[in-house]
Amino acid sequence: MQNGIEFEHITTDQGLVDFCEAVRGCEFIGFDTEFVSESRYRPQLCLVQVAADGRYAIIDTLAVKDLSAFWDLLVEGDHVTVVHAAREEFMFCYRACGRRPKKLFDVQLGAGMTGLEYPASYGNLVSRLLGARVDKGETRTDWMRRPLSKRQIDYALSDVTHLKGLFEVVSNNLSKLNRMEWFEAEMDIWQTSLEKTENEPQWQRVAGISNLNRRALAIVKELWIARDKEAEKKNRAAKRILPDDLLVELAKRGTPDVSRMKAIRGFDHRVSKNMVDPISKAIEVANQLSDNECPKKMPRGKTMNLGLLGQFLNTALAVVCKTESIAPNIVGTSQDVRTMAAWRLGMIELSSPPSLADGWRAEIVGQLIDRVLDGSIGIRVGNPKSDQPLSLEYLDGTNEK
Repeated sequence: MQNGIEFEHITTDQGLVDFCEAVRGCEFIGFDTEFVSESRYRPQLCLVQVAADGRYAIIDTLAVKDLSAFWDLLVEGDHVTVVHAAREEFMFCYRACGRRPKKLFDVQLGAGMTGLEYPASYGNLVSRLLGARVDKGETRTDWMRRPLSKRQIDYALSDVTHLKGLFEVVSNNLSKLNRMEWFEAEMDIWQTSLEKTENEPQWQRVAGISNLNRRALAIVKELWIARDKEAEKKNRAAKRILPDDLLVELAKRGTPDVSRMKAIRGFDHRVSKNMVDPISKAIEVANQLSDNECPKKMPRGKTMNLGLLGQFLNTALAVVCKTESIAPNIVGTSQDVRTMAAWRLGMIELSSPPSLADGWRAEIVGQLIDRVLDGSIGIRVGNPKSDQPLSLEYLDGTNEK
């Protein structure tokens, strides 16, 4: 027992199997993880905390060798899986068994879709929605060390003891606002995005490639793949294997000649010796591609030239989101707003509608962008002392979104 909470401290494979069998068929499973990620290719899972219909467990993943029983528990059955800010929790499960946790419900996202700030910390949500307090004194702890202290266990347990209460409040608020479908759609989009990150090369995320030509982009892609393989092999962060700035410089020069590569400032002391040949071979592979096989150039955003109009549109979106009780940065970023406006103005062509013109976001934004652009919506100051001093003014006499 810890702080009045009965829990199981699981340190063996059989203990985990027994626990999973005992809670199989429950309606609610909340879980959280503790891990270390510094300088690693992937985070090292150190601890899993579980709350299942009032039963609690701490799984020592450094002692338990086979976690498959737990991941199978999450993806099977008909329970709801409740988490907070669950990127790594999702990825641990997906990498282990290639499937999504059943009915994943992220209370952080759900709270943001009901008007609370986003992203809100677990402690803030517990305080605001449940009136309780969470001790976060072990935020910087080293979870690789054993034995675990009483304070570490208290901290770990506190991350799941309030998940059911948060789930009940947030899901009730979503239902009151008729936004459960929106939330479920957003959870699906979010999980699909994470699956794509895991299954497809993410070379487009390399910093500084927006101005490169197609051949250089082909080199970036091949270098990214070579770097990723080496990073996984050595379990090191990819950028420690080959930093982005060096990768881009190699792509610009486009030569597989080792002596010319080594002439780049910093190459010798920032790139390990056993990466020199893979780098050279990757550049050779890219150079042998036909022009049509090279990636298309990265889209250049004319959206950056909207200036004051972009600022006005962002303000209008913030006002609408405040009125509609949803966090603006869930609906869209400033870049999303500029992209939407540029698309409407015919400044850019897109293969599919921008995010703000699709799904539940279109319901929030509605005709906002169009009506700002045609001058039928203005912004005025209502009560400058209130937490919502601005409001939209429909200059054509209507009051539609």
